[in-house]
Amino acid sequence: MRRWWWGGVCLLWTSLLAAHEVPVGDRGFILEHPGALLGPFVYLGAKHMVTGADHLLYLLGVIFWLYRARDVALYVTLFAVGHSLTLLAGTHAGLAIEAHLVDAVIGASVAYKAAENLGWLERWWSHPPNPRLMTLGFGLIHGLGLATRLADFSLEPASRLPNPIAFNAGVEVGQLLGLGVMLLVMTSWRRAPAFARHARGANLVLPLAGLLLAAGQLSDSLRVELT
Repeated sequence: MRRWWWGGVCLLWTSLLAAHEVPVGDRGFILEHPGALLGPFVYLGAKHMVTGADHLLYLLGVIFWLYRARDVALYVTLFAVGHSLTLLAGTHAGLAIEAHLVDAVIGASVAYKAAENLGWLERWWSHPPNPRLMTLGFGLIHGLGLATRLADFSLEPASRLPNPIAFNAGVEVGQLLGLGVMLLVMTSWRRAPAFARHARGANLVLPLAGLLLAAGQLSDSLRVELT
């Protein structure tokens, strides 16, 4: 059992560290076909979100204790508005940000959300931050992470608006797909008698995953600076 647990942690760490990497084949195709490529960028955005373990883990933390559809819609919308704003603004402005540092903060956002779910924030602060504002704020940071990936494509001025918009549309499609799967699983799991017993343990995995991501990205950032 212990070997299986550590194997799962290693697999999770590997997937988290690769969460923001753009596949070489995708990057090569875009670089070989400059200009407005709406279809391919919608595909890239959806693929990036569906395979982006960090984004999905944060979303899982957001919806974990949300039972009403309107609450899920509110928080997911806040997150989507946040990452859409910084994705589009950051790409259009050509912001040059150290990708590993942004990804480290994204990892920290997963750990923060888990701490909130576990009730730790109330122990640390007498007045914890508003969860809605934090969801919007972390959405802004996740959007910066998405913008750093688009920076790899060296978009031409003429395509600096349509391609990011298409990419963002794909991100939203991928987010809805991932959210749909998570809601189906969570709805089924909540009906199980063991849910209350295992829910806390599941939330303890989230800060571990977030801290693993943050540590790995900070290590990569330090290695880049030293080289």
